[in-house]
Amino acid sequence: MTEQRTRRRARGGGAARRAERTAVRIEAAKYIERKIPNLEMLSEEALQIIEYNAETVLEEVGVNFVDNPEALETWRKAGAMIDGERVRIPRGLARKLCETAPSKFTQHARNPERNVEIGGDSLVLAPVYGPPFVRDATGGRRYATMEDFTKFVKLGYMSKYLHHSGGTVCEPTDVPVNKRHLDMLLAHMLYSDKPFMGSVTEPSRAQDSVEMCEILFGKDFVQENTVMTSLINVNSPLTFDSIMMGAMEVYARNNQACILSPFIVGGAMS
Repeated sequence: MTEQRTRRRARGGGAARRAERTAVRIEAAKYIERKIPNLEMLSEEALQIIEYNAETVLEEVGVNFVDNPEALETWRKAGAMIDGERVRIPRGLARKLCETAPSKFTQHARNPERNVEIGGDSLVLAPVYGPPFVRDATGGRRYATMEDFTKFVKLGYMSKYLHHSGGTVCEPTDVPVNKRHLDMLLAHMLYSDKPFMGSVTEPSRAQDSVEMCEILFGKDFVQENTVMTSLINVNSPLTFDSIMMGAMEVYARNNQACILSPFIVGGAMS
């Protein structure tokens, strides 16, 4: 009898077994690895024409880096021509710099089983980014709140086919802008174990994101691995403002990835 009790205690007892049976397990599909060739929309000749004309714009028109002397100096050292805040990039330099980036990388999640590979033949699905409004059955179309944000993070976590928790799944307007990013990032950390995105709305908020990840993952791990992939917008026409550029510089210094996207909004960029 004593031996049987000892064996039961060693296995954790009935309560532990019941807890294991009733524990909720959220099933998640692995990110997609494409096995079919990419659909080539343009011929090689057409791609070369686009690249040639893009380099003409970079070399002859240039790009503005506003209120960011550090970025101007970095470009100067790389071989670009600087005229005030205008940077003109010699033909071939942009491609040469792009070649220094890896073709793919792993973004680590709090749960290693949820790690995703970005680039190569991988396809990673994430929630929508940045909607200011939400709609529900009772309130209709309205501004989003932090409660809405938390619900969307939880729904994304429960979705089998979303591989990534995303970033600004909605804009919680009931929290002050200067601290909103802290609540949003904490929600991703608490209510999902999938990868997530950091804040880019101000350089100090990007730094806050890095420091929160250092608490979650450990400082050494963050410096040696990618734990955030964040969205940086280029303003039209051809302008990097100091806010977005500053956030990107914070992430670059801390070995974190960024997606660079043109922020083209009808009626807002003319």
